[in-house]
Amino acid sequence: MFISLYASIGAATTTTNSGGGLMSILPLVVIFGAMYFLLLRPQRKRQKETRNLQSTLQEGDEVVLASGIYGFISAIEDGYVWLDIAEKVEIRVARSAIATKVSTPSSTDQSSVDKNEKK
Repeated sequence: MFISLYASIGAATTTTNSGGGLMSILPLVVIFGAMYFLLLRPQRKRQKETRNLQSTLQEGDEVVLASGIYGFISAIEDGYVWLDIAEKVEIRVARSAIATKVSTPSSTDQSSVDKNEKK
């Protein structure tokens, strides 16, 4: 009697554990997917935008360095650019140090700003 009871308990425990293989891997897949969409994908997008920005630089563009220095590009060479940061002050910086390009307002935008200031 005790042997048959023990055998039925052992059989019940083996049947409940057999379906956990796929369910134990699923949380890992979900975590990896979340990390990809929350961390890796946006970082790759920012890197691509930075590469595009640094490849489209032209002389005369106003840029901001990663350190916060504003300047106008006066010359572009292979791995670096020359920036005018003040009158008669020119520095050489690496292209990779350029963080953003400053957008200058166009003449139509400037005229609308002037009209709003007069009111």
